[in-house]
Amino acid sequence: MDIGFIGTGRMGKNMAANLIRAGHRVTVHDANPEATASLVNDLGATYGATPAVTAADKEFVFTSLPGPAEVDAVAMGPDGLLNAMPAGTVYIDLSTNAPSTVRRLEREFAAKGIAMLDAPVSGGVGGAEKGTLSIMVGGDKAVFDRVEPVLKNIGAKIFHCGPIGNGSVTKLCNNIMGQGYAVIIAEALTMGMKAGVDLKTLVDVISVSTGTSPRMTNHHMEYLFKRNFAPMFSIGLSAKDTRLAVELAHEVGVPMAMGEIVHADMQEAMARGWADLDFDAVAMVQEDRAGVKLELNG
Repeated sequence: MDIGFIGTGRMGKNMAANLIRAGHRVTVHDANPEATASLVNDLGATYGATPAVTAADKEFVFTSLPGPAEVDAVAMGPDGLLNAMPAGTVYIDLSTNAPSTVRRLEREFAAKGIAMLDAPVSGGVGGAEKGTLSIMVGGDKAVFDRVEPVLKNIGAKIFHCGPIGNGSVTKLCNNIMGQGYAVIIAEALTMGMKAGVDLKTLVDVISVSTGTSPRMTNHHMEYLFKRNFAPMFSIGLSAKDTRLAVELAHEVGVPMAMGEIVHADMQEAMARGWADLDFDAVAMVQEDRAGVKLELNG
């Protein structure tokens, strides 16, 4: 199958690679051409100089981009997808996006006979490398059925979440929960340490008790507790996702008191210049407040 793939960052590069390994003919594009080099030179992808060139004559076109502004530019720009994709093709946005943006774009593409799905992913760079991502898809069920065999090349857990935009809604719910775990874990552990219990004891006990979370038992073990903030998923992207979730809550009139606190902590981390650190670094905001460092030795 002929596929266009736009956005070959840490996630997109791995997803595009899995499409190539599955036997698809993939044309790739990124705002930074160097990000496509390994796909072109090592795996045989074709380089597309613009989104329009990348999308021309493709049955499916994927985007994996930082957020709504970037998706909008690629989709609707003068060298974008809308003017390049023929009727009968499908545009699949893998980005974590605003539901309102996705729904507006779907109307624009539908007017030209182009179907659209929003299909944000979860599972991190490791999941993208292994092809085991969760994919949350919104859009027409018949279009989903048409695209699902290709989605299985990049994800192992694929869900049709309902009409267009519902994939993005589901992803924002997932991410605000994940980000909330990071904040409450930092608060609870700094409280416990300040009250006299060592961190290892707290982690060992909570890990096998009702307060446990994979954020603490898995990710923190390799990142926060080792003071390793090399980005698997950056503060910058995490703060964007938190903002989108809070904006969605405002849009639909749902109070989100805990979400607002998480959003505030993410914004504080951004203000401290931590955008390029792994989002475990948000715990350092609480560490500074409490005067406690969440570090395990050995």
